[in-house]
Amino acid sequence: MEKEIVKPSILPGFLELLPAEQIAFNKMMETIRKNYEKFGFIPQETPIIEKSEVLLAKGGGDTEKQIYRFTKGESDLSLRFDLTVPLARYVAQHMSSLTFPYRRYQIGKVYRGERNQKGRFREFYQCDIDIIGNGKLSIINDAEIPSIIYSTFKDLGFDSFTIHINNRKVLNGFFDNLQVENKIDVLRIIDKLEKIGMEAVKKELKEMNLSDEAIDSIERFITIDGSNDDIIEALKKLEVNDENFKLGVQELEKVVYYIREFKVPEKNFKIDLKIARGLDYYTGTVYETILDDYPSIGSVCSGGRYDNLAEYYTNQNLPGVGISIGLTRLFYQLHEAGIVKSEASTLTKVLVVPMDENFSYAIKTANALKEKGIISEVYFEETKFPKKLNYANKLGIPYIIIIGSQEIESGRLSLKNMITGEQERYTIEEIISLIK
Repeated sequence: MEKEIVKPSILPGFLELLPAEQIAFNKMMETIRKNYEKFGFIPQETPIIEKSEVLLAKGGGDTEKQIYRFTKGESDLSLRFDLTVPLARYVAQHMSSLTFPYRRYQIGKVYRGERNQKGRFREFYQCDIDIIGNGKLSIINDAEIPSIIYSTFKDLGFDSFTIHINNRKVLNGFFDNLQVENKIDVLRIIDKLEKIGMEAVKKELKEMNLSDEAIDSIERFITIDGSNDDIIEALKKLEVNDENFKLGVQELEKVVYYIREFKVPEKNFKIDLKIARGLDYYTGTVYETILDDYPSIGSVCSGGRYDNLAEYYTNQNLPGVGISIGLTRLFYQLHEAGIVKSEASTLTKVLVVPMDENFSYAIKTANALKEKGIISEVYFEETKFPKKLNYANKLGIPYIIIIGSQEIESGRLSLKNMITGEQERYTIEEIISLIK
């Protein structure tokens, strides 16, 4: 009976990369990791599978519709849909063993059963940092976050990007002062300003039965522009008596002051009163990072301040501030746009090519390179020399060492530069010195 061949394929919304792409992806991930650690964040891992009752403690909304949920025996289990809820559970569970403020980073896969569409994934990496306080957390932490974003995206190779900053207290206080009851719906409409334009925004606000006076006030508010100092001064001059609004303006002013102390250039951060992300979660400072030359990609790093991280798991007040980079989506978008290029399909720097089955000497040579931190491999397959060269060329290996009987007798190995085509004989010590 002829065996049945199953067509190899993966589910929609899941991403697999070819070797060159995976190497480029891993470099991005490592750059992010190094920056997080540079600022003193501690690595943290949590399980991909959590108890459903833990992940769904907040309940309701799109989260419950998108979650991957299943049973195993009597256990009701779910795949994590972000890294924040597991963080909340982790901090509540291990509170007595942690030192606060607790600064952690986590880079890991999360799962969301979203509608499949180009550039959005059901399995993707998130790269999160959070600073969690026990009872209180200084506002200066909110100013440090943009300095981490700045450092990370500079190291990723970007110069032209803007960290857009707002404060939810400013927004909530402003709308409370206008006696707008359904603030979340109003904020969602405002959030569409860049896509649909001011007239369409005003039309939608009108459909919510807001008065012309309120709509005019909202338009003047969200179109306040100028330098960061200009915007703060304009906010102070608004006739808004709401205490929450005043506190938000004070926080915004303090955050801007300390962002400058962290040496983030003025051109890389800007107060943007239109930012309304995390409507039911963030309570203070909020961030969205846009690549200025590629605005269509959308926010590449976002987050903000929240009042109580673990309110569903403990009565202890745990305020925090954090950001997340959706690495899979970011990489995909940048790669599609040709901004991130996949080059070599290997990490190998030197391919050792034995002639006449001189495998022992070749292994000894590769070991000497590895001991000095030079990634190398030996070509063991019995084939013609041009095919061995082709192997190195296809993978993008920059050097090959050719070992024949003459090389072994003289102790001088043939080193071929695959980029320039030059070939010379050197001792292994000389090769290490040249390559390292």
